[in-house]
Amino acid sequence: MSVERAAALILAGKLVAFPTETVYGLGALALDAAAIARIFAMKGRPATHPLIAHVRDAAEAATLTTAWDARAQALAEKFWPGPLTLIVPASEKVPLKVTGNTGRLAVRQSKSTVANYIITALNQPLIATSANISGHPTCRSGIEVFGMMDGRVDLVLDGGACGGVGATTVDITEPIWKVIKEGSIEEKQIAECLHGM
Repeated sequence: MSVERAAALILAGKLVAFPTETVYGLGALALDAAAIARIFAMKGRPATHPLIAHVRDAAEAATLTTAWDARAQALAEKFWPGPLTLIVPASEKVPLKVTGNTGRLAVRQSKSTVANYIITALNQPLIATSANISGHPTCRSGIEVFGMMDGRVDLVLDGGACGGVGATTVDITEPIWKVIKEGSIEEKQIAECLHGM
């Protein structure tokens, strides 16, 4: 099966492109420093730009942070799986490069069937940054990934075209939470969920 092949390649430190809800993602093991370095080099990504770790659930997310608090749990219960990325303090086991050298980790549980199959097969968190060269448009089809990334990735799982509004990103590393980027979940929905916290 192609997803099983993708997981095997990722476990071997390789890079795999696959469809998510909105764009094609580039997958690597979230805790593999060498694979992470490969993503940055291959994309030409600035070292200060963090990556997103995709997890199976809130319990797995909690293992990647030093502070999975009531706000994180409430947001995960309300909006996961779905288009919400949480920024939390990273634990020591997360390579600093994943956080853009900030010590703050972006984490989410995607609705993407393919991403979740891969994460389940890996039995560990997955980095899923956009499958494109930094500064270029994001790829929304397997053909676009082949055109831009040919020879740079080890496998492209072609699932057809992707589309839709991106994820909302919320920073909860400080006492006062902050929306960093508003996507398909509105700030007022975040505020309603966190009311009184």
